[in-house]
Amino acid sequence: MEVLAHSNKIRMSSRKVRLVVDSVRGKTAPRAIAQLLVLPKAASIPVRKLIESAVANAEHNFNITKDNLYVKSIEVNQGPMLKRWRARAFGRAAPIAKHSCHISVALAPIQETGIKTPKASKPVEATLVTGTTKEGIPSKTVTQVIDVPTPERAKESHEPEQFDIRRHDGHPHEQHSAKGAKSGATMKKIFNRKAG
Repeated sequence: MEVLAHSNKIRMSSRKVRLVVDSVRGKTAPRAIAQLLVLPKAASIPVRKLIESAVANAEHNFNITKDNLYVKSIEVNQGPMLKRWRARAFGRAAPIAKHSCHISVALAPIQETGIKTPKASKPVEATLVTGTTKEGIPSKTVTQVIDVPTPERAKESHEPEQFDIRRHDGHPHEQHSAKGAKSGATMKKIFNRKAG
């Protein structure tokens, strides 16, 4: 079963919208919405609203929760193009193409498709031998329950840290920001010189 939502005649180029759409295809609905909230692209707003609309359709029409959905397919097709003109030199006119696009999204429940979701780890019992007697018999054994993470949880814990350049001043690495400051000072000196 698929839950569909469509958005027509979005006033953006289909090529620019596809850059955003490709980043959320195959992800769960909450993760896709969260990613689109922080993505610094203008196309992320209509794509996020469309996914939220599809989630609302699923909750209202099929009683499927938001956490149980993933983006099965999402497509961007070219819409009608508005042709405009701009004045150029010698009385000529240059064409301007104002592009638009159509976006379609299909959400599906996770259980039906068999997508693997991260499972909780199972506790494992480990036996620790602390010493032996003269005959080689263990003198004391301790049984301890150890929580071993599953491979899915291990992958999640080692995701690289994302750096948001808008929240910091300059480059994520200090040596690049210092280098940029030096080159800016050098350029300032060059352009302050008087022409001879």
